[in-house]
Amino acid sequence: MKAVRVHRYGEDPQIDEVPEPVVAGPWDVLIQVGAAGLCRTDLHVVEGQWEQIQHPQLPYILGHENAGWVVDVGPAVTNVAPGDTVIMHPVVTCGVCDPCRTGNDSHCQDSAFPGLNADGGMAEYLRTNARAVVKLEDGTDPVDIAALADAGVTAYHAVRKAAPLLGPGTHAVVIGAGGLGHIGVQALRALTNADITVLDFSDEALALAAALGADTVLNPREFDGQDSAVVNAVLGATDGGAHVVFDFVGEHGTEQTGPAMLRNGGSYYAIGYGGTLSIPTIDLISREISIVGNLVGTYQDLAELMTLTAEGQISLTTVPYPLDDAVQAMHDLTAGTITGRAVLTPNSVTWPRR
Repeated sequence: MKAVRVHRYGEDPQIDEVPEPVVAGPWDVLIQVGAAGLCRTDLHVVEGQWEQIQHPQLPYILGHENAGWVVDVGPAVTNVAPGDTVIMHPVVTCGVCDPCRTGNDSHCQDSAFPGLNADGGMAEYLRTNARAVVKLEDGTDPVDIAALADAGVTAYHAVRKAAPLLGPGTHAVVIGAGGLGHIGVQALRALTNADITVLDFSDEALALAAALGADTVLNPREFDGQDSAVVNAVLGATDGGAHVVFDFVGEHGTEQTGPAMLRNGGSYYAIGYGGTLSIPTIDLISREISIVGNLVGTYQDLAELMTLTAEGQISLTTVPYPLDDAVQAMHDLTAGTITGRAVLTPNSVTWPRR
């Protein structure tokens, strides 16, 4: 089968021919991939940022946002059957460690993370396990929902955590209206009553955010790149500062301006990453602001997100690319020319292929 594999950090991945995975254990589920989302994390993987955390053995297959159809299952699997349409939670978990037993399965102590430390879904087939698959309605197009497996569930997870802070009359600021941010706007609209202000350098992304429910949109370019002017504009739009800032960028300076957009007692939610957060401790104490990290959401978050998607409250804006064009898609993502989420599709995505 064809697969997008990282061979060396700092270099473009390659499209390789590799053996198809097979069911090897009782809980295994073999998926024919219908679509695999492309994430900024994939760019960071290629840069080598995850090597010290995940230690993958090179070469390996990228792709942690995956959806498709069940091809085969192990003898213990009862929750899905061949032919079912499914989306995969990005973390393959054990189910028996303390985090798994308490519903905090994204912190499983014996997990695999396809696309980061194991072969992922930028390929024609993917092997996962029964705990990772969420069965979807027949006829669901994987292209429409694949990126919800990480971008969607990560954005939803952050908003769900912050929802108790965002009652009527509160203000939420969303930094970055791209692949994660445009989902975050919809999650905020679905789960909270907050007034939503969105910042992005792309007028197309801001137009999408406004169409999805943002109350105010701001392009920092209007302020000649002056961080202080951007912060003051946000403070004005939020009546003195946000109750919660959701930073879906986390680099290129947003990790510094984001906390400055908070009112006293506010919370900065870091979702995007790549930069370095630096805040004087006296500011944390005197202003009583909180810094909250957000990893990928739990299986329950993904199940809830798919319910909202089925109800039409959350949708994904996608730009499909053939699997063979994966490297070009990565270059386009780096250049910032993609509105919404890039999704890779194998050359043959009809069910069944065989």
